Amino acid sequence: MDLNRLTRQSEFEWHIPMQGAMRVPGVLFADAELLAGMDDKVFEQVVGVACLPGIVTASYAMPDAHWGYGFPIGGVAAFDPDAGGVVSAGGVGFDISCGVRTLTTGMTASQLRPILPKLAESLFRTVPAGLGSTGRLHLNADRMEAMLSGGASWAVGEGYGTPADLAHTEEHGHMHGADPSAVSPQAKRRQQDEMGTLGSGNHYLEVQEVTEIADPEAAAAFGLRVGDAVLSIHCGSRGLGHQIGTEFLKAMVEQAAAHGLTLPDRELACAPLASELGRRYLGAMRAGINCALANRQIITHLARQAFMHVVPDAVLNVLYDVSHNTCKLETHAVNGKTKKLFVHRKGATRAFGPGHPDVPPAFSAVGQPVLIGGTMGTASWVLAGTGRGMEVAFGSACHGAGRTMSRHQAKKKWQGRKVVDDLGARGILIRSPSLRGVAEEAPGAYKNVDRVVAASHNAGLARKVARLTPMACIKG
Repeated sequence: MDLNRLTRQSEFEWHIPMQGAMRVPGVLFADAELLAGMDDKVFEQVVGVACLPGIVTASYAMPDAHWGYGFPIGGVAAFDPDAGGVVSAGGVGFDISCGVRTLTTGMTASQLRPILPKLAESLFRTVPAGLGSTGRLHLNADRMEAMLSGGASWAVGEGYGTPADLAHTEEHGHMHGADPSAVSPQAKRRQQDEMGTLGSGNHYLEVQEVTEIADPEAAAAFGLRVGDAVLSIHCGSRGLGHQIGTEFLKAMVEQAAAHGLTLPDRELACAPLASELGRRYLGAMRAGINCALANRQIITHLARQAFMHVVPDAVLNVLYDVSHNTCKLETHAVNGKTKKLFVHRKGATRAFGPGHPDVPPAFSAVGQPVLIGGTMGTASWVLAGTGRGMEVAFGSACHGAGRTMSRHQAKKKWQGRKVVDDLGARGILIRSPSLRGVAEEAPGAYKNVDRVVAASHNAGLARKVARLTPMACIKG
C-alpha cells in the first residue's frame, strides 16, 4: 500500500480523508511496515465501505487487514438504523461467527510434553477435521431448529458441557433474535451432519504453552501463568454459514436497485436494516452465530473426552469464547450521544473494555478477554479490551495474524510434508487429514502475529496479556 495516500495521525493510526462518495473517513490501525505490506485492495475496500448509507464515524481496518470479499478481512463498520443504515453480508463474511475458544487445562506444559504424541493422536481421532468432515451427531429438523435458536445453550442442554461454560462465552452462548425460518433448507442440509467438526482452512485445535505474561493483573483474572498448558479451538459455522452468506449476497445484489442503493462495488451488496431482506438476513445470520457457538461447545466436550482418555483427571475450563465475522446491535457513543448501532466485524474481534455490562463479572475489572489466533509455527495471544478501544473503534481489535499470500500461492511455495517435518523438529506436533491443507496454512503465509498484536496494543485497541506458543496442532 502506498503510504503517501494516507494521512498519519500517529505511529499506529492512519487516515484516508473523505473523498468522492465517502460519507466518513477511513481509519487504518497499523505501523508503517504492516501498512506497506498490505495490498492496495485493502485501501480500496476501506474506501468502498465508507460510501455505504448510514455508516457512522469511520470505516476501520485492523492491523491484520487483508483483501476480502466486499469488506476487507479485518474490517469494522457501524451503521445507524435511524439514518438509513444497511447490513451487508460481505461485511460479516461467509464463515459466520468463526471464532476462538480457549480453555485452561490445570496442567503445565512440562507435565504434558511426555504424553504429547498420545494426546495429539487422541484429539485427532476424537474431533473430526478436514474438508467435508462429518461428526457422530445428526440433527433432524426439530433438533436443527432448536440448535439454530439456542446455540451453545442448546448444546449444554443436550449434555455437551456445563452451564459454567456459558458464563465465559460471548452472548452467554445464545444469540437472541435468531430466525431459523430465514435459513434455507439447503443451508440446514449442509449442516445436519457437521456439528462438532473443525472443517478445513485455517481452523484448528491447538495445545499451547503460556510463554509470556505481559499484564500480570489481567493474566491472574484470566487464570494464566507462565508454563501453563491451554487448549484453543478455532472454527465457525461450517457449511451453514457459507450457504447463508452465498444466498443473501445474491439476494442483496438482485434487490439493490429496488432499495434505491447504488453500490460502489457489487461485492458490497447490502440491504437497508429496516427492509424485509435486511431483517431476514439478520435473523439468518444470528442463527449462524448460534450454529458456530454450538459447534465450539460440542468440540469442547469432545476435546475433554480426548484429554481424559490420556489424562483421566484432566479438568478443562473455558477461559473465554469470542466470535469474529458478526453484525451485532450494540450501544456506543457517537459525537457525545449514545446510539444503538449495527456493528459489522469481519475478521475482527469484539474487545469490550473494563466495566462494560457484557463483560463477565470475573473479568469486569480488567476487560474482556480478546483471543488472537496466530499460526501453528509462531504464537497466539490473549489480549484484554480497553476503554480507549471502545472510543476509537467501537470496542474492536484484530483477530489473528492475517494472510500475506493466498492459499494457492502458499501451496505452490511449500510442501505440506516438509512443513510438518520442520515443525516437528521444533517440537510442534501437527496432525491433519490433508498435507495440502497444511501447506496452505504454512506459517510463512501469514504476517508476524507479534507485530500485529503490538500494533493493536500500541493503538490502544486492546492490551497484551499473554503469549501462547503451539505444542500440538490439529489442522482441518
